[in-house]
Amino acid sequence: MSCPPASSQPIRIMMVDRHKLVREGVRMLVSCNPAFQVVAEAENVDEALSLAESEHPDVILLALDLGPQTGLDVLRGLLTKSNPSRVLVLTHIEDPEQHRKAMMLGAMGVVQKDVGSKVLFKAIEKVHAGEIWYDRFKMGSVFRDILQNGNGKKSDPMAVKIASLTPREHEVIALVSEGLKNRVIGERLFISETTVRHHLTSVFEKLDVSNRLELILLAFSQGLATLPSKEHHGSPLPSKDRHGSNGHTTTGIQHGVVLD
Repeated sequence: MSCPPASSQPIRIMMVDRHKLVREGVRMLVSCNPAFQVVAEAENVDEALSLAESEHPDVILLALDLGPQTGLDVLRGLLTKSNPSRVLVLTHIEDPEQHRKAMMLGAMGVVQKDVGSKVLFKAIEKVHAGEIWYDRFKMGSVFRDILQNGNGKKSDPMAVKIASLTPREHEVIALVSEGLKNRVIGERLFISETTVRHHLTSVFEKLDVSNRLELILLAFSQGLATLPSKEHHGSPLPSKDRHGSNGHTTTGIQHGVVLD
């Protein structure tokens, strides 16, 4: 396997996994890429919290299965002790509910342990850049699960908010939910990128959401966008950026959708 050229500042990574063999394997894989540097490894919750506080890694690769406790138990603590570290869940668990909880607790992405090295590298880079990384088809199944359990039913207040949207704002919401950048949305709608940003500002205020990920979740649950199909498998979701154009978060929330 060939390694890409080194960057000026490697992404500092901490691994949290109770299986030593897994940690060694991931370390060998990641160490091959000079764009990354493994700075710490933890096998349990206590070690993870201590190392996160002392090392302040850029990205934390977090397993969900940590023995007596789970990655969900420690996720918020990691973000608190190691701000502004970003958490990327690396797991063999395929339970959409576990994935949903991880994202709601602050994880910026979920990657299965059976993916190839290129996917893992890209996921780390995207999360480090402030973008959400999640398999769009599996994210769709999470939304479907929410809807089937009745959590996505429209309430009267939400119906009023949705009714206030203009036709153009509906179009922008649909395109944002496809993971498109502001520039591409503007090209699709034949409007400027600045106009797209203005529409998003209005949408955020009308729907009472603070970032693009929240908008996407609401759009799918309220039928404002079509759930992703299998052909979108493997693409990153936008980050929790409000509506900037450089991929970095502008709200202070450690999440992000693709912006350009």
